Amino acid sequence: MSLISKRVMVTGGAGFLGSHLCERLLAAGHEVLCVDNFFTGRRSNIAHLLGNPRFELLRHDVTFPLYVEVDEIYNLACPASPVHYQHDPVQTTKTSVLGAINVLGLAKRLRVPVLQASTSEIYGDPNVHPQREEYWGNVNTLGPRACYDEGKRCAETLFFDYHRQHGLAIKVVRIFNTYGPRMHPDDGRVVSNFIVQALRGDDITLYGDGEQTRAFCFVDDLIEGFLRMMGTPRTVTGPVNLGNPHEITVRELAERVLALTGSSSRLVFRPRPQDDPTQRCPDITKARDLLDWSPKVDLEKGLESTIAYFSDLLSTGGKARPRESAALL
Repeated sequence: MSLISKRVMVTGGAGFLGSHLCERLLAAGHEVLCVDNFFTGRRSNIAHLLGNPRFELLRHDVTFPLYVEVDEIYNLACPASPVHYQHDPVQTTKTSVLGAINVLGLAKRLRVPVLQASTSEIYGDPNVHPQREEYWGNVNTLGPRACYDEGKRCAETLFFDYHRQHGLAIKVVRIFNTYGPRMHPDDGRVVSNFIVQALRGDDITLYGDGEQTRAFCFVDDLIEGFLRMMGTPRTVTGPVNLGNPHEITVRELAERVLALTGSSSRLVFRPRPQDDPTQRCPDITKARDLLDWSPKVDLEKGLESTIAYFSDLLSTGGKARPRESAALL
């Protein structure tokens, strides 16, 4: 329980990451204003919080200004999976860029700190491995993923310009592949795809030869990184990578999901999507040094928790009971 209760705004608060962050903030004794337009966020993710007197839900699109009074801001609003952000790429760019302008304008007026949930996608298909924060990236600015990649890159630019020009207290974290309960079952990301396909007995779809590498961070670990970053001194702005530095191949992930679910699904291979990164793995030296943070949940334990969530979701027709974060157990 926090000694000082704050009123904290979380944009994208009904999403996968946002709902877990809202829980953690409430558990720490804060008031939470959850802002979401429900494009990818789901009311079921935060339904169990609606009865909490310190929780407030505001349906709002961050591409329009907000007029509220808060003490801290976490900006998580933006569709984060290719299936969702490529559905309306123009709106995706607007959400990243106009959303950043609006939350930064609010933070400037209130003189409060604001955290930007950036992404490892700003590194594109990297030529440097693992990726350090100093790496400028290798992004195809004209490709189908650019709406997300370039939108997030522009948002980072805005954050640092507001910091330099207006003295705003900013925090920027770059999120690497994160998984866990409350992922959207149709978001197209490999963990949710593999689990849902395995539980249904469908073919497990791998793109390319399955030898692409990823490093998967469990959601509870990531949220802890958010909170630690917000708690750093004003001089710590980031960007700071948050992710798991232990990479595995996509094929190995599929095989682990098959083993944990006991599924008889078979692996099938499809052509790789354009600009799909070959390798993605964070260097988390800064997170260790500045935040004393590193992932604690191993992949098998995290997958077991995520599989249990999706199993419940599928058995109840999409109405899974919320799995509370570790902070509330």
